[in-house]
Amino acid sequence: MTPDLRERLQSLGAELTPEMLGGTTQIFAAMATGADPEVQVERDLEYGEHERHRLDLFHKPGVSGAPVLVYVHGGGFVMGDKRSSETPFYDNIGTFAAQQGFIGVTINYRLAPASQFPSGPEDLGAVVRWLKANVAQYGGDPDKIVLSGQSAGASHVASYVAHRAHHVEPGGGIAGAILMSGIYDTVSATPNQFHIAYYGGDPKAWGPASCMAGLINTEIPLMVTVSEFDPEDFQRQAAQFVGAWGVAHAAYPEMHYLAGHNHLSPAQSIGSELKSIGRMVAGFVKRVTW
Repeated sequence: MTPDLRERLQSLGAELTPEMLGGTTQIFAAMATGADPEVQVERDLEYGEHERHRLDLFHKPGVSGAPVLVYVHGGGFVMGDKRSSETPFYDNIGTFAAQQGFIGVTINYRLAPASQFPSGPEDLGAVVRWLKANVAQYGGDPDKIVLSGQSAGASHVASYVAHRAHHVEPGGGIAGAILMSGIYDTVSATPNQFHIAYYGGDPKAWGPASCMAGLINTEIPLMVTVSEFDPEDFQRQAAQFVGAWGVAHAAYPEMHYLAGHNHLSPAQSIGSELKSIGRMVAGFVKRVTW
């Protein structure tokens, strides 16, 4: 993170305004390295019956027994896509994963308000189940799946980890999970239109959707991040997670404070000339799949 880039991101503000979202995307689209001719992409593979149950799979020819990095996009539970025709996102993450010798997977999932909690962990269970059955034919190891997500995507990954009723097998069937700037405790989250769309109109009934207890008690390795210029609610959620983990384990979790970054920039920086987040993600995947 250079001083100039940090200043540009800080100037966009922390709130999720169109100016901040569009400005960040513009910055990192210009920094992206683009497609790699050595990486093969299988588009819109069906992992379920819904029209949004589609995934893109990135791999290099000849890989075998490779870790599998799954990326779950954000979008406030109500929007977003695994791929944009106008930007490199989020092909950037699938391509990056394949360049590391992994299998990269980017997914779409059902959106609110048509699909509400627990559609997120249900869909991730379907993804894990599909990968268990099919990823070996592309060179992936079905026992080395790492789920990652940003914002609403992080909340969906957290829900899959925390709510064992949705696990496809004991232990979840995954080797690890990466949570970038998510909402984990619905009880203390600030209600907004996006939360209401996904969790329902009565915040007093959101308790069963909370991930905090399940995250604190899971044996699945976690890597959690929060950005310096994240909105207040995401900062509070990260702090609560650290505090609860410390009380439960008398230890510090793998929580990374991403100085100079905002809500979007960590995921968008992966595969760009800004290497730090990519190295961090790849390092975690390698550690939990050795």
